Amino acid sequence: MSEFGIGTKAVQSGYRPGNGEPRQVPIIQSTTFKYDTSEDMGKLFDLEASGYFYTRLQNPTNDYVAAKIADLEGGTAAMLTSSGQAANFMAMFNICECGDHIV
Repeated sequence: MSEFGIGTKAVQSGYRPGNGEPRQVPIIQSTTFKYDTSEDMGKLFDLEASGYFYTRLQNPTNDYVAAKIADLEGGTAAMLTSSGQAANFMAMFNICECGDHIV
C-alpha cells in the first residue's frame, strides 16, 4: 500500500476483509481456539501448521495491528509486546551475541 498516504494507511492497512467478512478489524477476545483433534494442536506446537491456539502467544487482532504498524513504518513486519519493558528486552537481546554481558 505504499501508494497511499499516511492517513489512508492508518485507517485501511493491516486488514483486508474478504467477501462477507466484517469491514472493520474484528476484536478477538477469545483466549483459546478450538481444534477437532489433538493432532491438529500438536501440528501447531511443532510449527508444522500455522494457526492460533492461545492468545498470549498469538492472536488475529494482534497480527492485524502488527501489520498496520509495519505498513505505517515502511517495514515488512512488526512485533507486538505486552509491555515497554518487554520491547526493550527484545531490542537489546536482538543485538546481543553469545557470551555478551548486559549491565
